[in-house]
Amino acid sequence: MRRHYAFPLAPQVGVNRWDLIAVALAIGAIAFVAAAVQPMRTPLAVLEATPVSLDPAHLARYALHTTFRMFAALAISLVFALAVGTLAARSARARSILLPLLDVGQSVPVLGYLSITVVAFLRLFPGSAFGAELAAIFAIFTSQVWNITFSVYQSMRTIPAELSEAARSMRMSAWQRFWHLDVPFATPGLVWNMMVSMSGAWFFVVASEAIVVGSWQLPLPGIGSYLAQAIAQRDLAAVGWALGAMMLVIALYDTLMFRPLVAWSDKFRLGAARAGAAPRSWVLSVWRRTHALRQVGALLRSLRQRATLPRPARAVSSLSARRKVLRLPAGRAAALAWWLSLAALAGALLFYGWRFLADIEASEWLHVFLLGCASLARVLAVTLLATVVWVPVGIWIGLHPRWAGRIQPFVQYLAAVPANLLYPLAVFVIVRWQLSHDLWLSPLLVLGAQWYILFNVIAGTNAIPQELLQVSSNLQLNRWLRWREVLLPGIAPYIVTGALTAWGGAWNATIVAEVVHWGDQRLVAHGLGAYITVNTEAGDYARIALGVAMMSAFVVFFNRLLWRPLYNAMERRFRLG
Repeated sequence: MRRHYAFPLAPQVGVNRWDLIAVALAIGAIAFVAAAVQPMRTPLAVLEATPVSLDPAHLARYALHTTFRMFAALAISLVFALAVGTLAARSARARSILLPLLDVGQSVPVLGYLSITVVAFLRLFPGSAFGAELAAIFAIFTSQVWNITFSVYQSMRTIPAELSEAARSMRMSAWQRFWHLDVPFATPGLVWNMMVSMSGAWFFVVASEAIVVGSWQLPLPGIGSYLAQAIAQRDLAAVGWALGAMMLVIALYDTLMFRPLVAWSDKFRLGAARAGAAPRSWVLSVWRRTHALRQVGALLRSLRQRATLPRPARAVSSLSARRKVLRLPAGRAAALAWWLSLAALAGALLFYGWRFLADIEASEWLHVFLLGCASLARVLAVTLLATVVWVPVGIWIGLHPRWAGRIQPFVQYLAAVPANLLYPLAVFVIVRWQLSHDLWLSPLLVLGAQWYILFNVIAGTNAIPQELLQVSSNLQLNRWLRWREVLLPGIAPYIVTGALTAWGGAWNATIVAEVVHWGDQRLVAHGLGAYITVNTEAGDYARIALGVAMMSAFVVFFNRLLWRPLYNAMERRFRLG
């Protein structure tokens, strides 16, 4: 029997004042993109001949370019995370390959990517500033994407069993399950991790915009290159202006984007409604009060629902049967071909990598390994300290939504402070009291690690079903019992995800925390980050590759040894349902 679906039309679309405000905001967003994209078509020679000015009057234009690069990288990161995170969560074969690749990807510092990609992008677009812009966007992308991808993967691996069973009983296709179950369940945690990724990108904005790789020196117009110039000239006033511009930009995109997203994502919380006040946003309130735009949105939703209607039972069963028939004969052969192909690819990479590094003496390999051990000690100490400090704070913020709305912007400000802003203070303190570079530069790593843990813990606390919290209150559990039996088990996968991404972020932060500049003064600690930074400035690609490979080996080894088994244990033990 054929089904007919009718969709209501709105022949008379009324427009109110809220529609006008929403349209004005949309036009402003379009103008922002147009103004940011326009200079990308300038010749490269013009970019090289135009130095970055420390005049504060240029900061508005610089902030425009930096913000566009960060949002372009965030959009690419979101698409990548949804695709790769979903594939890793749904396919065991893909997971066995993607998770190690993600481990390697997050272990490669921004300078490692820049040293490889900047030349490729410049040759891909010869004579155009567009190549340098793509290199900067790609570098920012590599500082954002891993945290978002692990968030999507963790959410989809911890979907309650009863929800998955409901999706199967409703005969949802993979596409329907993705949009109607996977993405909604992952949204609250995804929004918080997008915020920390945006803030984390500020940490590497200097390296991404003030590009220095051997003979290539391309300071792109932006807040990062402005800050690099201010540090080189020891101009404290310019450093202050750069900090002020950053705070203003963060306040704007927090108000116009992240606060509305947090308030909107609250409807995807699992369980009953909040006991306290839900997060609010005036931008979201404007959208909800519009008339014409909401009717257009309703029409688009109805069209999307028509495209994702459940398939008839017969079609589902026949399709499943065909898949089983196709899978059975070729299962083992396909698996063998898959692993042989991967082994051949890994062998080829090892062969060409070894040829590339063959001229480096064995003594330097040992030296780089010892530098890695020094960085490992710093990273482990920082990750452990950040976990102990920020887990209780994140739980408290997540349990008090009214305070969360007030604290959220402040935390974003703190998370966005790049280590470069603390270079003057670090140089003054270390030189003034003749302190150890290896020990007293280590606190700069905290800035690149702690916020991943805090934001993931907040997201995990928000994801705890409200019924569990109400039951713990009704049973009058004491504070310790409530933490042990409800709160910590509820956020355990989020803690491990936060620690895993903080671990990778701390390794990445070594490139800006182990080498500190202030004018002509230069402090260098012993570590892999300093080794990579020094050789990147010298353009020694073989030693850059050696440093990046050693860092990746450390990260992957400890991820396999510690983080992955710990995450799997948390997933099995504390999964809801």
